[in-house]
Amino acid sequence: MKIIALGTGTSQGIPMIGCKCEVCLSPDPQDNRLRSSIYIETEKSKVLIDIGPDFRTQFLNNGLDTIDLVLITHEHNDHIIGLDDIRAINFTQKKTIPIYAEQRVAAQLKDRFSYAFNSAILGLPRVDLIDITENNSFDYNDIDILPVRIMHGRLPILAYRINDLSYVTDGSYIDEAGIEALSGSKVLIINALRKEQHPTHFNLEGALDMIRMLKPEKAYITHISHSMGLTKDWTKLLPDNVFPLIDGMHINI
Repeated sequence: MKIIALGTGTSQGIPMIGCKCEVCLSPDPQDNRLRSSIYIETEKSKVLIDIGPDFRTQFLNNGLDTIDLVLITHEHNDHIIGLDDIRAINFTQKKTIPIYAEQRVAAQLKDRFSYAFNSAILGLPRVDLIDITENNSFDYNDIDILPVRIMHGRLPILAYRINDLSYVTDGSYIDEAGIEALSGSKVLIINALRKEQHPTHFNLEGALDMIRMLKPEKAYITHISHSMGLTKDWTKLLPDNVFPLIDGMHINI
C-alpha cells in the first residue's frame, strides 16, 4: 500500500493569504502546505480521504486521475469543498464515485452541493453518498476500512484505520475505544496544529502523547499551521520514529 500526502496544512494552508511571518515567507518547499488530504493506492483500490479546496491542484501536482471511493472525516469546508472538481474524474472514468460519510456530513454535502443531487443536467458531479457509522468496518476490494470516532473540540468526527494505516486529522481527543481501534498500526498519520494548546486540535505535545499511546511503527505529523514554526526547527523536537508529513511525500507500507 502506498500513501501519497496530497496536503498537510490546516484550513488556511501555508502560506496563508496576507501573512508575512517567516513560515509563510519561507523559501523552503517543506513549509508550503495545501489543505490536508491523502491518497491511498493498493493493487486493486484508489482511495481519497477528504476532498478539500485544493483537490484539483493536488491531483494535477501528483499526476493522479483515478478515484474508486472517497472517505470523508467531517463536514468542515477544508475537507469537502473540492467536491465539484470530482466531475473530471467522472468524465475520465465514466462512472459515479461513491462517497462514504456519516449521515450528518452527508446532509451537509447535499446542502452545499444541492445542484449535484437535485438535477439531471449533464456535467455535474456524479457521486453516490453511502452512510457509514463509527466502529463498523467494511471491505472494499483489498482493503479493510474502519471508521473510528474521535472528537474535534465538541464536534464528533471520524478517523480511519485502513489495513496497517491509522489516519487522524483535526482530532483533539480520542477515547479508550478509539485508542484501541487505532493502536499498533505500521503507520500513523496524526494532526498537530501548533506547539501551543488549541481548543479543537491536538498541539504538538498532545499529538506526541497520542503517538506514545497508539504505538505505531512510524508516525507522521499533519494538519500543520504556520504557528508551528519552520519545519526545519520544530522537527528537531520529534522522536526518532516521528516525522513531518510533507506535501507530495510517498509512504509505502
